[in-house]
Amino acid sequence: MNATELVKGKGKEIGFSKVGIARAGALDREAQLLVKWLERGYQATMGWMERNMDRRVDPEAILPGARSIVSVALNYYTPHRHTTDPETGKISRYAWGDDYHDILTRRLDQLRLFMDEEFPGSRNLAYVDTGPIMEKSWAQRAGIGWLGKHTNVITQDFGSWVFLGELITTVELTPDMPATDHCGTCTLCLEACPTGAIVEPYVVDSGRCISYLTIEHHGEIAPDLADKFQQWIYGCDICQDVCPWNHRFGRVTDEQRFQPREGNIAPVLREWDTMSAGEFSRRFSGSAVKRTKWVGLIRNIRAVLGIQESKTPAARP
Repeated sequence: MNATELVKGKGKEIGFSKVGIARAGALDREAQLLVKWLERGYQATMGWMERNMDRRVDPEAILPGARSIVSVALNYYTPHRHTTDPETGKISRYAWGDDYHDILTRRLDQLRLFMDEEFPGSRNLAYVDTGPIMEKSWAQRAGIGWLGKHTNVITQDFGSWVFLGELITTVELTPDMPATDHCGTCTLCLEACPTGAIVEPYVVDSGRCISYLTIEHHGEIAPDLADKFQQWIYGCDICQDVCPWNHRFGRVTDEQRFQPREGNIAPVLREWDTMSAGEFSRRFSGSAVKRTKWVGLIRNIRAVLGIQESKTPAARP
């Protein structure tokens, strides 16, 4: 068994849904697109996107001597559905269960340790949604999936319901064929986005994206945007929910920790609005929801409630 087969086999043994290999090198085309995106101000307040540009577009700037990128994907889909009950809020499916950072990092660390031992003298660095690395670009180059028009990676095995991770290595591995685009003429994700955040195919204006506004954004939320939240209080799945590939290929994950925690599918807005900071910490320990912090979650809930109240007959002039 050669080195590439060893690495892929170990990745599957550890529990990754997909494992692909890309040759390390500068992301020249992606760098140009990133610069244009930044120039248009679509990063909103995410100033960190403008930093470490050399490391972001070239893995050798992170790990000198890098030869390969091992890209992994982990299916997180669960078949439950969001409710349309106006008394409840919506949390993105990826945050229903335990924090994927913890689960994916542990598995990727196992693969990293395996490579440290199997290839003496090699250097290996693992990344899970951390550090200046363009994970979606590497997933496409490694054959994991293509970048959909909603800018999520779509696989032909699991749709876009996957978490991504990367391992930069000095080991020379045989690269896979890059994934090709299969979105065709479909524009359902653009048409479904209530805030118009997908300004054109493959381009998202973060400042209008519900996921950004409910998680990354600090401060108040503009009423004209909150008016379009459709009860989302953490993240948003709309562009993925309408994607035909997800309807066709969504498969239930075998990772039980991604199953929804109690109350996360249909949180009662009035009850959660009174949640204390201490209760927030206890409820969301080991959950991705903690990223928005207590202040952010309460802000999101009140933004949705405020819009609802403004539309009730009693509140109208």
